[in-house]
Amino acid sequence: METLSRARCFGGEQRVLRHRSAETGTEMRFAAFLPPQALAGDRVPVVWFLAGLTCTEENFTVKAGAQRVAAELGLLLVAPDTSPRGEGVPDDPQGAWDFGLGAGFYVDATQDPWAKHYRMRSYIERELPALVGAALPADLARQGIMGHSMGGHGALTIALRHPGRYAAVSAFAPICSPLRCPWGEKALGHYLGPDRAAWRQYDATALIEDGARVPDILVDQGTADGFLDTQLKPRLLAEACGRAGIPLTLRMQDGYDHSYFFIASVMEDHLRWHAARLERMAEGRSRPRA
Repeated sequence: METLSRARCFGGEQRVLRHRSAETGTEMRFAAFLPPQALAGDRVPVVWFLAGLTCTEENFTVKAGAQRVAAELGLLLVAPDTSPRGEGVPDDPQGAWDFGLGAGFYVDATQDPWAKHYRMRSYIERELPALVGAALPADLARQGIMGHSMGGHGALTIALRHPGRYAAVSAFAPICSPLRCPWGEKALGHYLGPDRAAWRQYDATALIEDGARVPDILVDQGTADGFLDTQLKPRLLAEACGRAGIPLTLRMQDGYDHSYFFIASVMEDHLRWHAARLERMAEGRSRPRA
């Protein structure tokens, strides 16, 4: 693990780190904000942020405005990259921005030439948490996960596949059903092949239909988002949660678009949502059994 940069921030420290990944076979970077409590020696809860198409670990770190509130709440924020990168990593043959580099979709690809490096599911679910737990003062018994757009899809599906691991899950303008939108059909078709049954493990609505559950979900969506009706489709998530009895707080934010200006506007609400649930998780584990 190599620390590429560090900077004091709201009494804590913002770092960018790099390591060699066994899953992707490439060097990977991620950003980590350590709150003051972590610098003082405490092991603190972790909230993961998964970014969207074309992004790296930098977008959330410099644009979301999360560090001030995370410092107050004592949350360690981890923002991974969105895909493998480097020599030999294939990109979209047409040079499009919605597939390949910067568009890993948090899946483990099964099709050539993507299968060798595009293993973002295993990287996020297994490899990176183990590295963070060993290298940083992170309490992996207390985790939350959130994401934006493609990363919102990633956060929702990862939480649904791992009931009990995350105290909270939330999303900003998530791709709610990759099975039923152009971005998802392109990405899953290339990474996983034509069998749409294999795609269901990477679709939040399908996972819920197939029995996956989380205690509750928070989603913020801008009404002026140009991708709302064609790619994101929060109505499908609302319908799936309604049928399954999963409490969904879906807030349609009037006039907001798909950008980080929108994310920064509601970030504090999401961090406090996570902190409240992480605190309840800690209280429940510390309560003596009868």
